[in-house]
Amino acid sequence: MSGIGTLRVRVYTSNAQIPVEGATVVVMGREKNGKQSLISVQITDRSGLTQPIRITTPGAGESTQPDGVNGGVPFSTCSVWVEHPGFAMLQMDGVQIFPQVETMQDVELIPLGEGESSLQQRGVRTTTAQNL
Repeated sequence: MSGIGTLRVRVYTSNAQIPVEGATVVVMGREKNGKQSLISVQITDRSGLTQPIRITTPGAGESTQPDGVNGGVPFSTCSVWVEHPGFAMLQMDGVQIFPQVETMQDVELIPLGEGESSLQQRGVRTTTAQNL
């Protein structure tokens, strides 16, 4: 039996955490056959937030043994790509989504220098699985 978790993405810039309105947020999942699947494409609001994104997760009871569903881990993972003109694109892999929990993923975008392109300046961050 599977569960549902939600993901919200908050996009900001600088240590002052200034919201970035109009950023494109793409959320991708991975199917059992290894192919990526599109879960959501959204634009951030004036607070730098997306709407909640519902993501299928293992059921809480399916993750109580090491050989359980999803390798025994109690969460699903997804990738989040964030892009906005004038900022370096950021890709975050391994974002963990737990059943019946809203995950808030903070994303700090770094401004590009004059003449730089987000295709040239792209950051990739990978979240390692938690040892639960």
